[in-house]
Amino acid sequence: MYRYQDDPRYFAQVSGGVEDLAATELQALGATDVEAAVRGLHFRADPRGVYRVVYASQLVQRVIAPLAHFRCHTPDYLYRKVREIDWRDFLRPGQTFAVFANVSHSQLKDSRFAALRVKDAVCDRLRDDTGKRPDIDTENPDLWISLHAAHDAVTLGVDLGGGSLHKRGYRKQTVEAPMQETVAAAIVALSGWTGDRPLHDPMCGSGTLLAEAWLRATGTPAGTLRRRFGFMQLPDFDIVAWKQVKKGLDSRRRLREPGVVSGGDIDAKAVAAARANLALLPGGDRVPIRRRDFRDAHDLRDAVIVCNPPYGIRLATGSDLAAFYKDLGDWLKVRCAGCEAYVYFGERELLKSIGLRPAWRRPLRNGGLDGRLAKFELYT
Repeated sequence: MYRYQDDPRYFAQVSGGVEDLAATELQALGATDVEAAVRGLHFRADPRGVYRVVYASQLVQRVIAPLAHFRCHTPDYLYRKVREIDWRDFLRPGQTFAVFANVSHSQLKDSRFAALRVKDAVCDRLRDDTGKRPDIDTENPDLWISLHAAHDAVTLGVDLGGGSLHKRGYRKQTVEAPMQETVAAAIVALSGWTGDRPLHDPMCGSGTLLAEAWLRATGTPAGTLRRRFGFMQLPDFDIVAWKQVKKGLDSRRRLREPGVVSGGDIDAKAVAAARANLALLPGGDRVPIRRRDFRDAHDLRDAVIVCNPPYGIRLATGSDLAAFYKDLGDWLKVRCAGCEAYVYFGERELLKSIGLRPAWRRPLRNGGLDGRLAKFELYT
């Protein structure tokens, strides 16, 4: 019996700054006993609950099912423990796998070497059991194996999403430095927007914020474009239960009127990319996206404004960032009275250039950026 079968306790990896939001989302999807952990949350769920979390969560990046937990001080002992597992339970002939590892404060020391020892153990065990070594695919494997080692305690698990859940499948076209999908979803969630009034992104880039808003407004599961999930590799995968869960979540989709979500961008390539990406989502072609400078937008009333303005490499060389953010602040004050604005500052020192006092600001990591999300209340 594997560890997750004996105790159905899973790990959800989430971005720094959204743990409380993710905990609420997990509970809404049927998870129980949600607890904070390093880089994420632990939770318990039955198989149907796990399927719901993996398929519908907008905020969780990965869901890991633990297979084994043990003390480990050397790479050779790691190899022996991994080889004890009958990997035929998770990999069928011809299927591929890959390993990702995170090692800290451990005598294993190096994440890459630890991952290599796990790979060798899996391949050697399957060669002995089947007569053939499986292939490695680090781009799109059938099975992702997770190794986490901290203070010489090792947890070996499998990724139930079949890869990071932020990869929704709609971002086929992109522009420079796009926002991660789970971070965009967090911004929309932090705004409190529920689709009851218009939402607009005046600098939409390739449309990530618009896409995440559309998923939320229409009740579309975040995994709607994914065709394969890691939980399908589990030895106790229940295909009947999965089909019922998927059907139930898909039935909650609702069509929204054109214009409840809208966007714009000054860059024609960004507008084209955003339109193409949104069109991949159910009903996403109903989201109007215009090519225009945000300064020319005069038609916003009682709207929620969300944006990830250019910063650093995202702004043309030679541009004056401080002046750009001052223009943004002036536009918000003059043209967006009665609205609420949620602006993400990838470089948090730019907050002082916008010329507005935030109602609140919140740390929010976007990949390697330790940015800030600020809310501005724009009174009439």
